[in-house]
Amino acid sequence: MQTGTQSVAPPAGVVIVDKPAGITSHDVVARVRRVFNTRKVGHAGTLDPMATGVLILGINAGTRILGHISGAHKSYRATIRLGASSSTDDREGQLEALTPARNISMEDVNVVLGRMRGEIMQRPSAVSAIKIDGRRAHARVRDGQTVEIPKRAVTIFSLEVVNTDQVGDFLDIEVVANVSSGTYIRAIARDLGDALSVGGHLTHLQRTSIGQFSCEDAVGLETLEESLDPWSAAISLEQVARGIWPCRSLNQADSLAVRWGQRLTWPEDLIVPIIALIDHNGELAAVAEKKEGRCAYLAVFPNDVKPPSSLQW
Repeated sequence: MQTGTQSVAPPAGVVIVDKPAGITSHDVVARVRRVFNTRKVGHAGTLDPMATGVLILGINAGTRILGHISGAHKSYRATIRLGASSSTDDREGQLEALTPARNISMEDVNVVLGRMRGEIMQRPSAVSAIKIDGRRAHARVRDGQTVEIPKRAVTIFSLEVVNTDQVGDFLDIEVVANVSSGTYIRAIARDLGDALSVGGHLTHLQRTSIGQFSCEDAVGLETLEESLDPWSAAISLEQVARGIWPCRSLNQADSLAVRWGQRLTWPEDLIVPIIALIDHNGELAAVAEKKEGRCAYLAVFPNDVKPPSSLQW
């Protein structure tokens, strides 16, 4: 008699990394793949090599939840240098049009920043990951092409000056911002400089949060690499889901039905567009939206995904 073995899905979770400067987000993914010994690692929300701070990575089935995280509001701390524009809108580009910013008043700065708050039409930086006719904009710029990216609607919920410093002919302005997904902080620096007729670019950028995840939740990349138990730094999918959506707990029969693709009746007491379904074992079973009075599944998670017991957040 032939016996078979049931395949068991590998552990899954989300890791919040404090990205260091000087490497790309893909570099972080490559190193985390080695840490967890899996190819199934992805990230939510790209950070430029110059930038530091919160980078969220999904491990194994955790990659399925990243698209819902990346659309969350993001917070940043940045330093804008007034007095020169840059070919990349940050310090890594070629500086252009140096114009002394000694006579720029904070009153003028605050007036311009005030006009940027709320829903605005923003032109993304040319050196970006946005695709133009199938190719990344930054690749076209490096090939010497002139790239014009159409303006897009973004929302800047808050944008405040927290410090200033006169550095020779330059004026450095440190700001904190909370913005919608798709907002370019480099573009804020560029547009501020243009409005004040002195040019502006970014010299420092730290992402301090994505949604409910902040720097306080993050682990250093080297710390993660040196850990004997890297899963201890991970967050379970159930915990992530509870921080994003209203949740509904399922009994055993409904847990099985969800994973077989059967559409459950939408809970009438939940007047929201998306919910998370937690199975009878306390694990994330699915993320669903309402469609014709039933649950339409945006993502379903296998029931044999069992994060190690050390996963606590």
